[in-house]
Amino acid sequence: MFSKNLKYYRLKNQLSKKALAEKIHVSAMAITNYEDGSRNPSMEILSALADVLGVRISDFLAVRNDKLVFQHAEFRKNASLSQTQQEFIKESVEEYFGRFMTVVEVLGGEVLPDAPDCHSLRLSDDNEKNATQLRLHLGFAPDGPIEDLIGKLENKGILVFECPVGNSKFSGMNGFVNGRPYIVFNPSMSAERNRSTSVHELAHLMFNWPDDMSEKDIEEHATAIGGAFLFPKSDAIRELGIRRTSVTRDMLLVAEEYGISMMMLVTRAKLCGILSESTVKRFYVAASQAGWRTAEPSRIEPEHPTLFDQLVFRAVNEEEVSVQRGAELLQRPYTDVLAMRKFSEV
Repeated sequence: MFSKNLKYYRLKNQLSKKALAEKIHVSAMAITNYEDGSRNPSMEILSALADVLGVRISDFLAVRNDKLVFQHAEFRKNASLSQTQQEFIKESVEEYFGRFMTVVEVLGGEVLPDAPDCHSLRLSDDNEKNATQLRLHLGFAPDGPIEDLIGKLENKGILVFECPVGNSKFSGMNGFVNGRPYIVFNPSMSAERNRSTSVHELAHLMFNWPDDMSEKDIEEHATAIGGAFLFPKSDAIRELGIRRTSVTRDMLLVAEEYGISMMMLVTRAKLCGILSESTVKRFYVAASQAGWRTAEPSRIEPEHPTLFDQLVFRAVNEEEVSVQRGAELLQRPYTDVLAMRKFSEV
């Protein structure tokens, strides 16, 4: 698994093959050969690679789960990510779920809930109805706020990964690992943004999108479905009233309750006929001046996937894996995993 690990750490360090080759005084073709597995480096070169990439030699030799088949959704055509960044995200997904599925195999596949049927929902012209259909498909109530969305998705059998890209140009993606759906989001984004991104990716996964629909139309539908999913029309009218003549501070409390941004709440209020076009336009101008279009202040606590940690700690406490192996799977200090085991014995 040296070849896959080398590529992962190279991309993580944002180095091209040529740049890495120059740092260790070999040709770019040599790096290509190492990464496609056609050649193995000498110990001297291996040591130099580890120094440049800031890892241990043992990290290159970490075993990868070779039983996994990945189907990554294509990046949007208008995505402003470089090819290297796109490759890093895909490699990160494979590296993470390789560790994740390893502990699932140790404990037995039944530790994961059955995932909902994907690409099975029929798209209509009414995105309010589409959003309700998506809620019901996942076993949620047709309206009301959804707290701890990420945790609930994990409990529905959908895998979730926070990919530390450190690039605001990336918000999320989706795909399948051994036929099971996954969602990825960027933890550097606000909690509200990650909730809306997760539902956007859900829509991509759950609906059967027409072959003749353009990518632009698909994206617009997925975005609209996401908004209606998080803040249904019935809730908008109940919380905000039938008509409003201005955007007021009490609406901040509603946005916080539903785990959405004010930008989304105001957009939803416009689509539901609660706010006029002119009122919304004035809000957008003020929001732009305040920098909210790119960095609206977050008002809720971040949501994180916890299933992987839970499964590894369970495997350690049931002595299915050692504390050391648990630390390797989680990529966490040995003392952290040991402390959790000791806590379980209190």
